[in-house]
Amino acid sequence: MSKISTSQSTNLPGKKTSHNSLRYVFRSIIWPRRGYLFIGLILIILNRASGLVLPGASKYLIDDVIARQDMGMLKWLLLAVIGAVTIQSLTSFALTRLLSVEAHRLIASLRLKLQRHILKMPTGFFDNQKSGALVARIMSDAEGVRNLVGTGFVQLIGGVLTAVVAFFILLNINVTLTLVALVPMALFGLISLKAFGFIRPIFRERSKINAEVTGRLTESMGGIRVIKGFNAERQEEAVFADGVDRLFRNVKKSLTSSSLVTSAATLLMGVTSAAIMGLGGVYIMRGTMSVGDLFAFTLYLGFMIAPIIQMGNIGSQITEAFAGLDRMEELLNTPPETEDPKRTLALSTIKGDIEFTDVNFAYTPEHPVLHGISFKAPAGSVTALVGSSGSGKTTISGLVASFLTPTSGTITIDGVDLSRVRLQDYRAQLGVVLQDDFLFEGTIRENILFARPDASEEQLQAAVEAAYVSEFTQRFDDGLETVIGERGVKLSGGQRQRVAIARAILADPRILILDEATSNLDTESEKYIQQSLEKLMEGRTTFVIAHRLSTIRRADQILVIEAGRIAEKGNHDSLIEARGRYYQLYTYQARI
Repeated sequence: MSKISTSQSTNLPGKKTSHNSLRYVFRSIIWPRRGYLFIGLILIILNRASGLVLPGASKYLIDDVIARQDMGMLKWLLLAVIGAVTIQSLTSFALTRLLSVEAHRLIASLRLKLQRHILKMPTGFFDNQKSGALVARIMSDAEGVRNLVGTGFVQLIGGVLTAVVAFFILLNINVTLTLVALVPMALFGLISLKAFGFIRPIFRERSKINAEVTGRLTESMGGIRVIKGFNAERQEEAVFADGVDRLFRNVKKSLTSSSLVTSAATLLMGVTSAAIMGLGGVYIMRGTMSVGDLFAFTLYLGFMIAPIIQMGNIGSQITEAFAGLDRMEELLNTPPETEDPKRTLALSTIKGDIEFTDVNFAYTPEHPVLHGISFKAPAGSVTALVGSSGSGKTTISGLVASFLTPTSGTITIDGVDLSRVRLQDYRAQLGVVLQDDFLFEGTIRENILFARPDASEEQLQAAVEAAYVSEFTQRFDDGLETVIGERGVKLSGGQRQRVAIARAILADPRILILDEATSNLDTESEKYIQQSLEKLMEGRTTFVIAHRLSTIRRADQILVIEAGRIAEKGNHDSLIEARGRYYQLYTYQARI
């Protein structure tokens, strides 16, 4: 049984950034939020300082209040303890409220940053990635960062401060017992450092596996009709089970390391407690240490040990956060198409003259797709691309749409090299109706307005009528407000195509690309669509890809593409007279 693919979903061109993570965290995460963290640090100091009141009060309770029957001191001790507990409670609430909210604000901003960056990637990037895996990375990788700004980071600092203060108090009570306690703590620190160094790559791998599993699950939900149509439920169950099992083994590996740290802490602290108990008992019997001193020492020792053990848990969370940051930086270090330093020319309006000059293109160096493509498409003309499947027609349209960049040769728009034009300026005047007529989940109205959200109701209705959308929406109870489901699943193929055409009509582009725009239409609908498309194409530079050659008879020029080359060029009549490849394709379809 095949496993979930890893070659495409995880191998990003971004460089490894582990060694830059600390600098990135400080520059981009910690420093901009220094005000929140400073307030949080003050709160954690107050919180931990108030927590040290109880051990000190216990010593005086045993050695002074109980031994001397001092009721006056008892009252003061009770007031001090109640005050300290109140401060602890208030600072804990303020700390959680302040930093937890800021942490989730950070998560939201990182997700927006990732999504914004990914949307600027070239189409080739998405061809090599699984959409579900990218979604998982946007939503999951940022999640662990909450521990860098949330209570985790401040508690780590507060724990260190508490341990240092408790250490000096312990030295003041008994130097020997303090040194005895330090030995197992030092061993615990070494074990923790080794464990966290081992765990971090595991967390990185876990994020990668989780993205792969989520990506495949998203694909299977989107392709449920194919799965059921081929009775392939068991196959998908097996593929998903394999991914879940890999995720489980990864979690098991990290839990083993974490449990090792916890077990080591339990063992070493137990040995320490036994040693303190034995030595403390000897000191009391010798009269060199009071019962109150031993009791206070034990409590303060807990205040020194507890933060260190807690730091083990927090350290694991921060390690996970750094692993997520590493993966986010891989994405963010992948340059978006909008940052091409050559694309500096701004376009306001264009006429639409497009010219290909000796254009070659290859998705990979060893598999060239186009060879020496040269032609002119004057403004307002209709250029049809025909040929067998895989000949390069869609690649040419992708070059026109600037989804792809030529390997060599030039494409010009109004005499300007398209590779130097700012993409947002060019695409603002581009309209596309692709072979894969993608619709978003929502209403028919929302999908048509996607191309131009600020369009008026009159403009919307004009596009609806021109694309013959009203022919089927008037039969729906909710009309244009009909919810069409994910990818427009509740509409027929022809209906989806007409919605996509209405979207392009509303965009009112200067350059129009129709990739099999009428491929899913029945004969009656096609007649109306052809009439609306003829109006749409007036005055616009249009590129039409069509296997049904009857739809392109009126094109100004027809390019017959075979094996990535222009085999023939001309209008319908001249190509029929030439009795070449176009004549063969046309007469073959006529017989069918």
